[in-house]
Amino acid sequence: APVNGPITAAYGVRGPRWASGHHTGVDYAVPIGTSVHAVAPGTVVAAGWAGAFGYQVVIRHADGMYTQYAHLSALTVRSGQTVDAGRRIARSGNTGNTTGPHLHFEMRTSPRYGSDVDPL
Repeated sequence: APVNGPITAAYGVRGPRWASGHHTGVDYAVPIGTSVHAVAPGTVVAAGWAGAFGYQVVIRHADGMYTQYAHLSALTVRSGQTVDAGRRIARSGNTGNTTGPHLHFEMRTSPRYGSDVDPL
């Protein structure tokens, strides 16, 4: 897992809170400033502001999958950088469209919203 913390919203939960009608990732309840780690090695393809996701990092992995880490308070990587599994890439936060401090972790088959798959 990218952080140590309880899951407060599972993947696929339905509800009006989410633009897609379902939750596209997994939410971990962690205090602002918690270290967020890359779950696998890869290349950072996005690092910055992403609207409703707040500050985010997106990593492309060797298998063609992408991981997204969102609602961050601070980024410690930049786009184009390669990262190892376990490397700290950010600190968790409460940015963007949130109901409280947490990490939104998402796995995708492409860098685009809507290509989400169950990350667990």
